[in-house]
Amino acid sequence: MSVTESHARHFEINRLNWSDRAALHRADTSGMYGIDDFRNGVDVLSAIDGDEIGDVSGLSVLHLQCHFGLDTLALARRGAHVTGIDFSSVAIAEARRLSEETGVAADFIEANVYDAPDRIGAPVDLVYVTWGTICWLPDIIGWAEVVARCLKPGGHLYFADCHPVAACFEEIDGIIRPTYAWRTPIDAPLSFEEDTSYAGTGTLTHKQSVEWIHPLSDLVSALMQAGLSLTMLHEHDYLPWPLFPCMERAPGRLFRLPDCVPPFPLSISLKAAKPA
Repeated sequence: MSVTESHARHFEINRLNWSDRAALHRADTSGMYGIDDFRNGVDVLSAIDGDEIGDVSGLSVLHLQCHFGLDTLALARRGAHVTGIDFSSVAIAEARRLSEETGVAADFIEANVYDAPDRIGAPVDLVYVTWGTICWLPDIIGWAEVVARCLKPGGHLYFADCHPVAACFEEIDGIIRPTYAWRTPIDAPLSFEEDTSYAGTGTLTHKQSVEWIHPLSDLVSALMQAGLSLTMLHEHDYLPWPLFPCMERAPGRLFRLPDCVPPFPLSISLKAAKPA
C-alpha cells in the first residue's frame, strides 16, 4: 500500500486544516506574510532563503507545498519559470488569484506532494521546499525520492525549514521546555488542535492537524539514499515566524530568541544536487 493510501486520513485532516489557514493567511491581517509589500514590488523572501537561493533567472523551478503561492511568485518575479504544488484547492485558488492581482505569472497544480513527479510533466532545474513543509509528511524517504524524480540531471534542491531540535520544544509558562520526542513514528503523528492560526485573524473550522518530527540525520540520509549529493548545510538561530511566543523580530523578515534565552538552532537550510 502506498504512503498516500495508508495515510489518507492524516492527509485529509491536514488538507482541511490548511484550507482554513489558506483563507486566513491570504487575508494577512497580521502582515506576517507581507502580501501588501509584495504587491508594491518588495521581495518578500526571508534573509535566509532569499540570500542563499542565488540567481534563479531562466531556471525551471518546482515549489513543493506552495501554500497560497507567495514565495512561488517571489521566485517568478526573480525571473524563474515556476510551478507551485499544494494539496489544498483553497490554497491553489488563492495562489492563482494572487498571480492575477499582481501580474506575476506562475503555474499552480492541486496535488499531494507525493504525486508531484506524475503531475509536473518534465523534470526541473530546481526544487524549492521551504518553511513548514516536511513536518506535515509521514514518509521522509518517499519525499526525498519525489525530489530526486522531479529534478533534471544536474539540477538541485534548495530546502529550508524549522530545525528538528527546535521542533522538540514548547514554551510553557514563559519557559522553553523539551516536550516532544526527537523522532515521530510514521504511524503515530503528533496531534494538535488550535482555534486560530499563527497569521491572520479568524477561527479555524477544522482545528486538528497532525505532524511528524524528522531528525536531521533522517533528512540527510533520505536525500543521499535518493541519489542526491549534499552541497550545503547551514544551521541558523533565526526563523521567519515566531515558533515560541517569546521570540523577537529581527531584520530580514526573521524572528530570534530573546537575549535571556541561550541560543540553539532554530532553522536549517541545505542544497543537494542530482548527478549530471
